[in-house]
Amino acid sequence: MRKLLAGAMALMATAACTMSASPANAADAPYDVLVFSKTAGFRHDAIPAGIQTIRDLGAANNFTVTATEDAGAFTTGNLAQYETVVFLNTTGDVLNATQQSAFEAYIRGGGGFAGVHAAADTEYDWPFYGQLVGAYFHSHPAIQQVTSRVEDRAHASTAHLPQAWTRTDELYNYRTNPRADAHVLATLDESTYSGGNMGADHPIAWCKTVEGGRSWYTGFGHTQASYAEQSFRSHLLGGIRYAAGRAKADCRPETGYTALYNGGTTGWSQSGPGSFTNTDATLTSVGGMGLYWYSAKQFTSYSLKADWRLTGDSNSGIFVGFPNPGADPWVAVNQGYEVQIDATDAADRTTGAIYGFKSADLAARDAALNPPGEWNTYELLVEGQRIRVYLNGRLVNDFTNTDPARNLDGYIGLQNHGSADTAAFRNVRIKELTGQPPATNVALNKPATASSVENASYPAANAVDASTTTRWSSAFSDPQWIRVDLGATYTVSRVRLLWEAAYGSAYQIQTSLDGSTWTTARSVTGADGGTDDHTGLSQQARYVRINGTTRGTPWGYSLFTFEVYGN
Repeated sequence: MRKLLAGAMALMATAACTMSASPANAADAPYDVLVFSKTAGFRHDAIPAGIQTIRDLGAANNFTVTATEDAGAFTTGNLAQYETVVFLNTTGDVLNATQQSAFEAYIRGGGGFAGVHAAADTEYDWPFYGQLVGAYFHSHPAIQQVTSRVEDRAHASTAHLPQAWTRTDELYNYRTNPRADAHVLATLDESTYSGGNMGADHPIAWCKTVEGGRSWYTGFGHTQASYAEQSFRSHLLGGIRYAAGRAKADCRPETGYTALYNGGTTGWSQSGPGSFTNTDATLTSVGGMGLYWYSAKQFTSYSLKADWRLTGDSNSGIFVGFPNPGADPWVAVNQGYEVQIDATDAADRTTGAIYGFKSADLAARDAALNPPGEWNTYELLVEGQRIRVYLNGRLVNDFTNTDPARNLDGYIGLQNHGSADTAAFRNVRIKELTGQPPATNVALNKPATASSVENASYPAANAVDASTTTRWSSAFSDPQWIRVDLGATYTVSRVRLLWEAAYGSAYQIQTSLDGSTWTTARSVTGADGGTDDHTGLSQQARYVRINGTTRGTPWGYSLFTFEVYGN
């Protein structure tokens, strides 16, 4: 997408901008941004200031900016030049049907969208846009000061902010709450201003993935003064970087977690030398080698999330599944497992590795990793003796303990590695998955049907027979589906797919109680074959269907394994 010569000329042309803009922590690969500010309704007088701000940010952060109000820019060929498109205070119906189709194809092809303020007051009758922006505008009170509660302090658009961000702006209410389908970055505290109508959960900024593309939205940005605020400018920059694919983040919806650390250290203990400082709801390692462990409780099956950042070529890790270490952190080393944080070590002891036991998928890890100085997010999903490691939302390791001397049940802890290493942690939170028997594969040898088969050798039943040598294969067209009748209603928590070489690039996991009315439990885009392991589901279902909408190859859809786990 990038034209280097044009980008260099644009950078020189914008170098004399008067407002400074702080560069990102590490130099991004050059990229191009389209800023679209067409209005068919209310016109914000902050649009010129917004355009200039984005130009300033581009000059300081290695991206070029094309600003337009011409909807004719929305063609397949023209959009292909840009890594992301910013809808800057657009209003009303701004694109015709042909332009909408081009923009949908751009997003589905991996493009980015960044919506600012009145982007939510745009294209109410275009369902794809409603999904992309996350929520539509409902109303707003008068401009006033508010305290925003920052939930995610790892995302590039909010990592620089305090937990309580006080500012003045026009504050939108939304027709729906986007939390179910988006990752909320910040909310409005309605007790700190007048005119909110969404209650205790009032999202104001969020991110999500949409059919192969990335979406980021902020409800701030109504006033001209906003664009002179350094904190808001950095907020905007981080959103653009995420939408352009330059900053990685876990933008999956997140609910049901309990904070183990988010500023308070109750329940935590230091084992061995060194320590962690606790400032601005951030733990920062000092000396070592020691272990800061959550001593209040042991855990069995759970999802543990933690935001972390390294300074330079530092070393740290998160330990799981160890007994009470007392004063000896080597207990965790010798009897637990460490998920490593150190991107420059050997393969079995680098970021994403189960230290000394199993390397991360290095290609997946490298594609998901933010560099030193920027925040990353781990999810460690522990179910029985299996641990899966997600880095910024992407699966990078899948390991099963078979050592009788070790057990994934136990305590969790953070490593302070040594005086030469500085690691920081934020928002350590957990969702326990216990309280019911372990989920089993309830699709095994159950009746399966499909929209088509390539030929009689590849029936749907092959996908649910637990064999990795037999497979279902469809006709060579889109869409296609395969479904399984579980025979009874289950709470479905996980779907695991093992693809043959012909795989689904975009598909939906759908559930039904009666086999006729279907609910989409998860939409998948940008898949690349192999194993797709979808956890964190919670649907009541008798029937589960994989509805393929985009093939990853010219052939059909081909599954060795279609597993459904539930209770």
